[in-house]
Formats: sequence, structure tokens, C-alpha cells
Amino acid sequence: MPAPRTSPFPDFYNIDDLLTDEQRLVTNSVREFVSKEINPLIGPCFMDERFPTEKIPAIGELGVLGGNLKGYGLPGMDQISYGLVMKELERCDSGLRSFASVQGALVMYPIHEYGSEEQKAQWLPKLGRGEAIGCFGLTESYGGSDPGAMKTTAVLKGDKWILNGSKMWITNGNLAQIAIVWAKTSEGIRGFIVPTNLKGFTAKKMTGKLSLRASVTSELYFDNIELDKNAILPKSTAGLKCALSCLTQARYGIAWGVLGAAEACFDEAVNYVKDRVVFNGPLASKQLIQMKLANMASRLTQAQLLALRLGQLKQSGAMHHTHVSMAKQNNCLAALEIARTSRDILGGNGIMIEYQSMRHMNNLETVYTYEGTNDIHLLIVGGEITGRQAL
Repeated sequence: MPAPRTSPFPDFYNIDDLLTDEQRLVTNSVREFVSKEINPLIGPCFMDERFPTEKIPAIGELGVLGGNLKGYGLPGMDQISYGLVMKELERCDSGLRSFASVQGALVMYPIHEYGSEEQKAQWLPKLGRGEAIGCFGLTESYGGSDPGAMKTTAVLKGDKWILNGSKMWITNGNLAQIAIVWAKTSEGIRGFIVPTNLKGFTAKKMTGKLSLRASVTSELYFDNIELDKNAILPKSTAGLKCALSCLTQARYGIAWGVLGAAEACFDEAVNYVKDRVVFNGPLASKQLIQMKLANMASRLTQAQLLALRLGQLKQSGAMHHTHVSMAKQNNCLAALEIARTSRDILGGNGIMIEYQSMRHMNNLETVYTYEGTNDIHLLIVGGEITGRQAL
């Protein structure tokens, strides 16, 4: 006789059994925090197009910002635990995960990997505690998926760098005290730590979004900003390699994070059909509904297993950036499909803010696009398979 199922949905394959006690503790701690502190606010924040900034100190105290980085008072958690943190944050909202992902993977990581000892000591403890917020400036309005076409420049004049240009679609831009800005120099593209209080720095909040409304998205403008000579990240080699390595770290978190949104939508759909009575019986008893739920569970389980294996590869040092591209592309698409199906199952109720599936669905349209579009990641994987780059 087969063993009875003990794992609750949406963990259909009992993946929780493959986690360590510490990883389960991380999951439960973050889920409890988010449920208590953020979930009650996220619907109104989404409607009001604002990030719950009043919770940033508590998020800092939670110890998840830059959670997989070591030293300088940072947690140094294992890579699967970090992924689980991203999942639990996005179970609430993609905007919450984006805030933490940018802070850790796109701001703290480049300082940790490419900064001087002075830069690390000055910024990493503050960023880890949430006492300072950062943003990451790579994308430009005319570049999009081609960051090498950037027009932002940094010119060394005497003992100062003169920064000019602009960046677009910048998460945390209007919250940030520092920006990690990538600019063209005479040596090639390099990274800089740019304090946002300098003369010539302007951050303009982008409004009117139909997605990621509970996230701050900004345009950044640099008008002859004078930077100290040591503002450059000294270990950032010329070219895009270092900037793209930061995106690899963030995409890893996305591949895990979207599982949280998918799980939340799946749970909502399952609970809804069990309670909803139509045609003299629960909606859960209808064949079409069961078929949809079965397909959702299958896609979710595949994505969960892909993320877990990706975490194992990253922890062992065997992860390649194309592994991340496959997981980011697959898991974002799976989560978006699950959210859309859940919204469909909820019928008219699915468009109301009291339910979360449409909010997640709208958010995932952005996550499907940012930090490498679905098509770009398919081309990255295709190039790895064939040995011929189509980009």
C-alpha cells in the first residue's frame, strides 16, 4: 500500500521533505512575518500605487536583505534558504520581493564582489539592516534588452568623475540613498556608487503603472554629477560582464520568487472552488475545474523542482548563467499561466482587490518582462544548446 499523502498543497511532490530544518525555519519565519506585517497592507498599497515604506525597518530587522552574502554582519544563508526567502516575499507581492531582490542582488552584491574594502565597510552593514536603500541603474529608455547601447557616460577629470545620462525602469529609485550606476568610460563600461543627494541627481517616480503598483519605479537623471575618484567599483572590469553577473544573481531570486505568487494563486483557486456552490454542487466537483487545477499543480511542481535543482547547483558552485535563464523563463511563464487560470476560475470575483490572483497576474506580466524578457532568455538557452548566438 502506498504511504498516505501528508504534504499539503501546493507541495504535491513533498519537496518540503528535501529541505533541511534550517531551511524550513527560514520559510516559516518569513511567511509568519509577511502574513502579519505586510499582507494586510498590500491590497491598499497596490491600489494607492505605493510601497509600504513604513515596514522597511522591520524588513531590515528580519535579516533577509543580502541574505546569501557573507561578512559585514550579513546572514550568509545557504542559496536554497535565500531562494525560499524570495518565494515567501513574492507570495505576498512581486513588489515586495523586487524591493529585497534589488537591495541584495543588484546593490549589495556588486559592492560585495567588486567594491573596495572601504566601500564594503561603509555600505554593506547599513544596506543589510535596511538603514540605507539602494537602486541599480543599468537599463536605459533606448537600450532595453541591449545594455551595451547605453549612452550614460562617466569622464575622469582630475580627481573627479563627471557623470551624465539617464536610466529608466529603476526599482527603488525614489527610495534610494545610493545608486549603483553603470556608465561608459574611456576603458569601457564600469560601475559606480552614486549618492542620490549629490547635485545633478534627479529621481522621477513613474506613475500610472498597471503592474507592480506596490513597487517604486523611477527614472534617474544625471546632470554633470561630480563623483569622487573612489566612487568607482574598483574590481568592476571593463565591459558588461560584471553588470550581467549582478543580473544573474537577481534572476536566481526571481526564479524562486515567482513560485510564491504561483502558490498563492493556486491556494486561492483551490479554496474558492471548495466553497463555491454551482449547479447543485461544489465547483470543485466539476470536471473542467479539476482539469484546470491538475494542470496548474503539474506546472507548479515542475517549476518547484527546477528551482530546487538550481539552488543545489548554485550552492555547489556549479551554476551557469544559462541555468538561471532557463529557470527564470520557465518559472515566470508557469507562474503567469497559473495566475491567469486562477483568475479565470474565480470568475467575476477574480477582478476584485479582495482576491489576490489578478494582482499577482498583473505583477507577473512585469516579472515575465524585466531582467531579461522571456524571449531573450529563450535565446540565451538556445545559444547554449546550439553554440550559435542569435543576439
